[in-house]
Amino acid sequence: MTYRDKARGCLLGLAAGDALGAPAENLSPSEIRRRWGRLTEIEGGGTDDTEYAIFAASLLVRHGHSLTSADVASAYRSDIIPRVTGPMRGAGFSELGTVEALRRGLEPPLTGLVHSHGWSDGLAMRAAPYGVFCPGDPFEAARLVEQDGLVSGSGEGILGGRAVAGSVAAAMGGASPGDVVLAALSVIPADSWTARNIVRVREVLGRSPATGAVDALHEAVVVKHYPWTDVAPEAVALALAAFLVGDGDVEASVTFGVSLGRDADTIGAIAGAIAGAGQGERGVPARWAARIGPVTGKCLPVVAGKHVLDVAEELAEGL
Repeated sequence: MTYRDKARGCLLGLAAGDALGAPAENLSPSEIRRRWGRLTEIEGGGTDDTEYAIFAASLLVRHGHSLTSADVASAYRSDIIPRVTGPMRGAGFSELGTVEALRRGLEPPLTGLVHSHGWSDGLAMRAAPYGVFCPGDPFEAARLVEQDGLVSGSGEGILGGRAVAGSVAAAMGGASPGDVVLAALSVIPADSWTARNIVRVREVLGRSPATGAVDALHEAVVVKHYPWTDVAPEAVALALAAFLVGDGDVEASVTFGVSLGRDADTIGAIAGAIAGAGQGERGVPARWAARIGPVTGKCLPVVAGKHVLDVAEELAEGL
């Protein structure tokens, strides 16, 4: 399997997982079962997860391994902020906070520290391109994604992005599902909230069959009384759990991931990206791939009209 094929599989898997999970966002597993039984078919388009991943890829195409947080802040100021004439529809808290901080003249890392959603999964949802750009090198992927994360997050939010970028890099390098999860753990502190959650979901899956693991996974990592679902340590751990349940298969990983509810589009996007990086474009169900078109730019007008497969090609050419 070629690097190009894996890059296309990764970003196509991300977009498919995002679109499949979008209608289940913020729902409970029981409500998802009531409405759909099991979500297996894409009903509509993706969300900010896909659009921000495309934007992140554009940063890598422009700057490569020399990318800095100052470059990312500059891109927000030149490409995002001038086009925000009203509400950023569908944007996450961390990105909204970043835009306001940059408008006030702050620079990273303060832009990611001054708002109260530094642990958001906004970086994790867009981290896959950094793994694509660093096949087989989880540490470089994690280093690069942190430069992006310093603009919009802090603490566990950045660690979630590092874990996803590291896992995608490992999958791009041909690692087994178990080793992909070890790669995620290798690029974050062992005593972090994110690492502890990843270890917990591995333990749950070690003692619970996949068919009965949903409630146990929620019990292990879900922050029940927090009013929002965009919690990076939670979403990243659940996405990796879905990837393990699916044994690296794109459809099995994504459908299980979105069945978990909570931030279902992000969980699906991360699981799809990691599995797609391992399985390549052919690993993404053809019926899903056919539903993925150019993004509309409803959240980020700067990426309107771009297709994830074209972006994957640009990343491949940039290596």
